[in-house]
Amino acid sequence: DLIERKVLDLSTCHKIVLDEADRMLDMGFRDDMVFILGKVSKERQTLFFSATLSAEVKKLTAEFLKDPVFISVISGETAKNIDQDIIRTRNKEEKLERLHEVLKKEGSNKVLIFREMKHSVDSLTKDLTHMGFKVGCIHGDKRSRERIRTLDLFKKNHISILIATDVAARGLDIPDVTHVINYDIPQTYNTYVHRIGRTGRSGKKGIALTFV
Repeated sequence: DLIERKVLDLSTCHKIVLDEADRMLDMGFRDDMVFILGKVSKERQTLFFSATLSAEVKKLTAEFLKDPVFISVISGETAKNIDQDIIRTRNKEEKLERLHEVLKKEGSNKVLIFREMKHSVDSLTKDLTHMGFKVGCIHGDKRSRERIRTLDLFKKNHISILIATDVAARGLDIPDVTHVINYDIPQTYNTYVHRIGRTGRSGKKGIALTFV
């Protein structure tokens, strides 16, 4: 948007970083990525970071990278220091009850909960707040300053639970997340890998729970 309004000139930019390239492609941002790459200097260093190496990511690297060096971990695997489990429920009421039990059991740990829809994020935030938990939420309808403030509260442990959509949580770097809860089942395995990868970082143990 800034480039099209001619308030940003990238012609002298010699380094460009595309983080979570696979997620941006999944969300339909390929044309935007190509547009931006076409505006930076031809003589540049380009870095792509991606949790997965799909055919589309490979195609993009072949198109825009010259003699690239690939540094990768084992594809399709989650970190071994993340304990993964599922919680089976029969209805919405039992699902909320089981979540309450988990959060009470885990105490004041730093918990990141994922939901698919923005209104679902708001609804669960209200439910958990009424139960007495210190909760914050982020999604696309929240203003930037609201999201920044909520993330700051979460990072500083003023709130112990953050509820988010996948889009709002894209690219977040939050240290010491001890638990990731998939309250809604992720649509793809890659989404699952992205979600639970926010816990168990820096060699620490993490827990990932998926409600089904």
